[in-house]
Amino acid sequence: MASGTTNPWHMALEQFNNAVQYLELDPGIIDFIRLPKRELTVNFPVKMDDGSVNVYTGYRVHHNTVRGPTKGGIRYHQDVTLDEVRALAMWMTWKCSLVNIPYGGAKGGIIVDPRLLSMSELENMTRRFTSEISLFIGPDSDIPAPDVGTNPQTMAWLMDTYSMHAGYTVNAVVTGKPVPIGGSLGRADATGVGVMFAARQAMQKLGMPLEGSRVVVQGFGNVGSVSARSMHEIGSRVTAVSDVYGGIYNEDGLDIPALMEHVRKSGKVTDYPKGEEISNADLLTIPCDVLIPAALENQIHQDNVGRIDTKLIVEGANGPTTPEADRMLRERGIVAVPDILANAGGVTVSYFEWVQGLQSFFWSEKEIFERLERIMTTAFEDCWSMAERKNVDMRTAASILAIARVAEATELRGIYP
Repeated sequence: MASGTTNPWHMALEQFNNAVQYLELDPGIIDFIRLPKRELTVNFPVKMDDGSVNVYTGYRVHHNTVRGPTKGGIRYHQDVTLDEVRALAMWMTWKCSLVNIPYGGAKGGIIVDPRLLSMSELENMTRRFTSEISLFIGPDSDIPAPDVGTNPQTMAWLMDTYSMHAGYTVNAVVTGKPVPIGGSLGRADATGVGVMFAARQAMQKLGMPLEGSRVVVQGFGNVGSVSARSMHEIGSRVTAVSDVYGGIYNEDGLDIPALMEHVRKSGKVTDYPKGEEISNADLLTIPCDVLIPAALENQIHQDNVGRIDTKLIVEGANGPTTPEADRMLRERGIVAVPDILANAGGVTVSYFEWVQGLQSFFWSEKEIFERLERIMTTAFEDCWSMAERKNVDMRTAASILAIARVAEATELRGIYP
């Protein structure tokens, strides 16, 4: 782990501990909602294109089931760890609670660099992993979704594998599917559009103009690219973006739709001709009005937080800011809209997709985004009010709200038997 970064699970626990001190909860209830409910580790073989067999390690963690079935993405990345998956599952619990949808949190992952596998190898791996975790997932128990390194095609393979085992099509076992097989309109853009909704609300609270404000986006995958495009569409000036290969900077603003088209063709942002190539590290320290980290955890930490030059951070990624960096940002008066609020658009529209799948009744894209905007706006206002009432930062306020709802549900249900 790089210098200055923090174990994601330790980070999640510290954030939890910071919030529960503001709540009067039974110590046993605190312990119960802190720890994951169940964890599964699987080691499984996959036949490769050349006939050889590789063994991969994967995880699925259910953090909490008190408010409903668990929900959470599946990540394909070479740096996946069980502690990372635990943290992401916990953050999903708070995220679902914060936007008040009836889910608990889950997460899954496989230790793999998906860029090194062919499509047939990815399909074989996905189908075998689905079989391995099939006792953990289901439309009424645990509903996976895409995450880093996975996409609608991955979810289609997962749904098909689960359905083959069941003997009939189980549409609602997964969200983030392609629209022709039961996916929801608007799902692909939901997280990024939700980031824009959160940024817009925060900018209004802080008296920042939407038009012309300088925006920097770290990460140009699904979340980052749609966040950048959405900020561009409301009139903000996106001056820099980056992907795994590096970044591109143009003080006059990037043409985000043109850049997205370029990336679709070339696969990376660094060879875009209308900008200056920069490193990912430098991108985070470019002076801007809004910084959107939309890549992985541990991006803003003690070693670089002193060079962050922005008024507002809106977390498109999960866990991009370490607790120590959080404290330093607060001391400098930089407002951070936390991940469990800022990127909740994805799980919210995943919930819409799940509901539509269970009903076999689908909504228009206009309806989807109208519902999403209402939910995101309400959640933001709830967090802002809590932050003012308790005199705490937005992350702590969001955590207080989310944890309180899970604790209330636990107490109302009681302890079985």
